[in-house]
Amino acid sequence: MKLARAIHFDDSDRNVFHSPARTGEWAISGGFEFSNWSEADLTGKARQAFANGWLGIETFGRVTVVAVTQVQPAERAALDQSLAEHFVTYYGAPSVEAALPVAREELDHMAALCDEHPANTLLTVSRELTPAGVRESYRFIPPQQAGLDQFAIHGDAEPE
Repeated sequence: MKLARAIHFDDSDRNVFHSPARTGEWAISGGFEFSNWSEADLTGKARQAFANGWLGIETFGRVTVVAVTQVQPAERAALDQSLAEHFVTYYGAPSVEAALPVAREELDHMAALCDEHPANTLLTVSRELTPAGVRESYRFIPPQQAGLDQFAIHGDAEPE
C-alpha cells in the first residue's frame, strides 16, 4: 500500500502556513478541515492552507508538496488511530471507535490517490469553494531520473 509523506524543497512552507508539517511525516488531503468555511475565512495564511495545503498526520500542520511512498500495515494502523484521536480532540467525535471509520476513509482516499503512481511521484492539491462545498483537484508530477549533468559545474579546467 502507498501513502504520501511531506517534503520540502525550501523553507517557504514555514512562511506561508500557520503550522507547517514536518518533513517526512505522513500526509492526507485534510480537506475536511474546510467543510464549514466561507470566503470570509479565506485570508492570510489560512487562505494558503485552504488553497494548496496537505495535512500532516503527526503535527497536523500543512505542507505544499507530498511524495508517494510505501507504507507498512503497522504504520497505517497507527495513522488510522492517530487521525481518529484527532477527530475526537478537535472535531467533537464522540469516541475513537466512532471516529475510526472516518479516519480510515480519509486514509483510504489518500491511498487511492497514491496507488497508481510510482514511488517519489510528487503530488500537489488545489482547492476552491463552490456552491456545493470544497472542490479539490490534484496534480501528479512523475519522478525524474537525475543525471550527473544536473549537479555538475561545467567550465574549463584550464585557466585562461
